[in-house]
Amino acid sequence: MLLLSCSQLSRAFDAEPLFQDLGFELYSGQRVGLVGPNGVGKTTLLRILAGLDQPDTGAVRRHAGARAALLRQQPVFEPGRSLFEEARSALEDLLRAHDDMIQTAEALAHASDPADKKSLADRYERLNEMLRYHDAYNVDHRVEHVLDGLGFRPTEYDRPMETFSGGQQSRLMLAKLLLSAPDVFLLDEPSNHLDIAATRWLEDYLVQQPEAMLIVSHDRYFLDKVVTKVFELNAGGIQSYPGNYQAYWRLRRERFEQQLKTWQAQRAYIEKQEEYIRRVHYGQLHKQAQSRRKALDRLERVEKPAWVESPHMHFGEVRRTGDVVLHVENLAKAYDRPLFRELNFSLRRGQRLGILGPNGSGKTTLLRLLMGDEQPDAGTIERGHLVRFGYYDQHLQALPGDKTVLRAIWPEGDADATEQAMRDLLGRFGLVGDQVYQTVNQLSGGERSRAALARLVALGVNVLVLDEPTNHLDLWACDALEQALLDFDGSALVVSHDRYFLNRVVDVLVVLEDDGSARVIFGNYDTYERMRTLQSLPLPSPTKGAEKGAEPAREAPGPAGKAKRKRRFPYRKVDEIEAEIAAEETHLHELERLMASSDLYRDGDKVKETMQAFEDAKVSLEQLYEHWEEAVELNG
Repeated sequence: MLLLSCSQLSRAFDAEPLFQDLGFELYSGQRVGLVGPNGVGKTTLLRILAGLDQPDTGAVRRHAGARAALLRQQPVFEPGRSLFEEARSALEDLLRAHDDMIQTAEALAHASDPADKKSLADRYERLNEMLRYHDAYNVDHRVEHVLDGLGFRPTEYDRPMETFSGGQQSRLMLAKLLLSAPDVFLLDEPSNHLDIAATRWLEDYLVQQPEAMLIVSHDRYFLDKVVTKVFELNAGGIQSYPGNYQAYWRLRRERFEQQLKTWQAQRAYIEKQEEYIRRVHYGQLHKQAQSRRKALDRLERVEKPAWVESPHMHFGEVRRTGDVVLHVENLAKAYDRPLFRELNFSLRRGQRLGILGPNGSGKTTLLRLLMGDEQPDAGTIERGHLVRFGYYDQHLQALPGDKTVLRAIWPEGDADATEQAMRDLLGRFGLVGDQVYQTVNQLSGGERSRAALARLVALGVNVLVLDEPTNHLDLWACDALEQALLDFDGSALVVSHDRYFLNRVVDVLVVLEDDGSARVIFGNYDTYERMRTLQSLPLPSPTKGAEKGAEPAREAPGPAGKAKRKRRFPYRKVDEIEAEIAAEETHLHELERLMASSDLYRDGDKVKETMQAFEDAKVSLEQLYEHWEEAVELNG
């Protein structure tokens, strides 16, 4: 069902319009991602669709009485209300309808006039059907379900709203929007202020909803999981792509290359015709020239396709460190509660370590411990030879706000630094022209973030320590940063909630949990997610033929005759594989500990042998993970 459409929308604040002549439609069940570079008007467009702003030209139509609602970024609450009362207020229309139905039932019980009875009975049926359709008889359960999914605990339900942080209040705004269930959800960065668990819950919740959605998000993993179509807003226009984010990222290049070829072919044709017209315009072929000129005038010109250029970020060459950059044994830290304990890992030169965990789990604290800015409660941290850390603070406080960008990144005491060298460096991170003479306070969040990254290059560090580096970057800058990290000769420590970023960049992942436990994953986020999901499934019960030495039973076809996937590995019991995984992980840690010892490097052959054993152990462990996954799925 068509719920919302717009045509010829234009909006401008300065001389240049943000966008013009936009037109598209939204149908029930569609989940559309709205992407584009920072500053192209995505939030403005959402406000226009919600009726909170007016376009300069064009119209927005809501069909069949559809209701559109925008996720507000600034929390607004009724004073004195508790968390639960405020969340429940999103269902006030249903609660009023429920009260109306009760009053109608009472009036019907006392009515004597047949006409009044019929009118009241009809009204009661309409209200009852509407309340049943919206599941209004389980209001409190719905409120609890949404609050729990977004990370609120039952012990917080009675707390006054004024006692919650800004991030928690923003999460409640999202909860209220989800509970109100408008026909068209307009979601502006809905995963902001959510940890990984709450984001996973939100993804699953949105996928199950029947309403239409237009979603602005920088979370590419979120877009991959949720959306079925992508609108790209750029150069004042909008382009539609089918599929999720990854499909869009691939199709946009294919479409651009095809459109560019079409434009180039037409330009070549036009130039050839114009050259012919110039040559014969005054000769015997004058009439042919006039005919071709008229044909060119009637020709529908193909516009040159717009392409969003990513900054050409790269971190350059750095001084070589020792083979082991960090070696951590039995690390523990606590404040009012344990943050983590018995944490063991090694980081070798060239590796990129990711740190993942819920809010308050100690991710930033772990970075400070590794750099030596704080001391652990227990355990040891050995830092490698010639290691030099460069810290990117997620709040971007390392750059003095009153200095120009050029001076803010200038390395103190570096006699070789020149203005041209600093301008070239900033240019690599997309800061060009007069931007370098603006003060840091005048920059947008994304520009300031890129300046902070450029500063790390100017300092010549060989271990990048990045705390939420993608928070302020658009999709194109994120892609450029990821490629720059993949090309970096040094090492990196990265705290991030950006699962797409972690998936693409890291070799090793440290996952911190609320209970103070920590887990080291030899792989990226998808490796962790696969193991987490499968470990939450119940183990298969033993069956005949599964005893030691027995032939495994033939796999029976599944529903509709569809057979299970074929085995890649020999049949083994799940607990046997888990025991081997534990042994291999211990072996890997022993090799890491050996590589952290300076005695090893006195024997070149021993170094090569140990390094090869480490790589072989990683491959073996990855195969064991896959074997375990297959056994959990197929053993029956």
